[in-house]
Amino acid sequence: MARKFLISTYGCQLNEHDSERIAGQLVGEGMEATTNVDEANVIIFNTCTIRENADTKFYAHLGHLKTLRETRDDLVIAVGGCMAQAQGGAIMDRVGHVDLVFGTHNVGEVSNLIKQVQRSGKLVAVPEEPAPSGGDLDQALTAVRALPFTAWVTLQTGCNNTCAYCIVPDVRGGEVSRPFADVVMEVNELAKRGVTEVTLLGQNVNSYGRDLTGRGPLFAELLRAAGEVEGIRRVRYTSPHPKDLRPEVMAAMAETDAVCEQLHLPLQSGSNRVLSAMRRGYTAERYLEKLSAARALIADLAVTTDLIVGFPGETHEEFEETLEVAAEADWDSSFTFIFSPREGTKAAAMVEDFIAEDVVAERFARLIGVVERSALRRHQERVGRDEEVLVLGPSKTDPLLVSGRTRQGKLVHFAAPKEAALAGAYAMVTITYGARHHLLGEYRELIAAPRHRRSIPVAAR
Repeated sequence: MARKFLISTYGCQLNEHDSERIAGQLVGEGMEATTNVDEANVIIFNTCTIRENADTKFYAHLGHLKTLRETRDDLVIAVGGCMAQAQGGAIMDRVGHVDLVFGTHNVGEVSNLIKQVQRSGKLVAVPEEPAPSGGDLDQALTAVRALPFTAWVTLQTGCNNTCAYCIVPDVRGGEVSRPFADVVMEVNELAKRGVTEVTLLGQNVNSYGRDLTGRGPLFAELLRAAGEVEGIRRVRYTSPHPKDLRPEVMAAMAETDAVCEQLHLPLQSGSNRVLSAMRRGYTAERYLEKLSAARALIADLAVTTDLIVGFPGETHEEFEETLEVAAEADWDSSFTFIFSPREGTKAAAMVEDFIAEDVVAERFARLIGVVERSALRRHQERVGRDEEVLVLGPSKTDPLLVSGRTRQGKLVHFAAPKEAALAGAYAMVTITYGARHHLLGEYRELIAAPRHRRSIPVAAR
């Protein structure tokens, strides 16, 4: 009987894709994926360290495995990802039933690290620099993807920005771009395997290729090249940095049919003083100028953002500035967070300027009200429109419906005949109702049947 593995993923899309690569390594060793913790021989936690509640959630899940570990000599419990890179052996000191700790820089050798643990016992492997592999393309193509018709494609690792609240440069290192030809080759190979939608990934995709050319970034050219690959119907990307969003990228979005009309543009704060303290490199006015330019150039563009409430020292007046910018920006949706200090960042040392929890909670509620009013209105404006929807599978809330995404990334629920209800199909749907976080629609016709091969699911949290 084949040995089995379970991977629990926390955090961003980069972590999700790392988990897919790890799963590909283990499948290559003859193992099988499972979602049943009791039958797993290897349990891997791929962690995030952006927010404190991610740490708490992770340690709670990890603690539940102590009894299982004591009764299973064959079980290997591994912790990887950004928290592992930051905390290293401290994780094993805190939780004694962990067998392996690995970092973000050696994701490509997890299967070998597990073998070392099985031979020699507990192991902490957290290198400060990425391990030389040369196998990025091979691992990307053997990744076990959660959805076999849509794929993450990593453009770069690391980040060169110095945002005061962010630990990512410390745990993922500086920016390193993959070769242009490798990325395009990966998209081509994915298309041959039936993938129809790719999402280009990086901490700051706008700067992709700057380290390769020694001059300017190559991201606009890459968008065009990926969009021209036969079989690829949709190209998305995340995340850009507002200070680096260039006119040539907007032009590539507008002129390349496959590139979706979706832009995630993190603002973080509407106060120029707070933006400066955050070390973001732009003003609220400059942000709004770029947002306006993108909307003017790209028809039917949906824009989402990130916002942080309660950054150290944020005054009442500065928060009001954020509300004003949020109302003017009129986003389709927002990922809104309460400031969480991360050890090692500049913001974590601003203890004297931390804001009372009740004040932050009140601000958070007010900001949510503003951004959700915009989201609801924008969704209601889509009622009556015909939308191309990529079917993701059965609705999680209504078994009589299927769920899918429009080109703008909006979630749509609708009833469909059997041939159009298959995950990976494209359907034309008329929008009949708009809520804050989803749309309802009426099926019109099948546009394209699925082309993908079957894949193996990887658990996410």
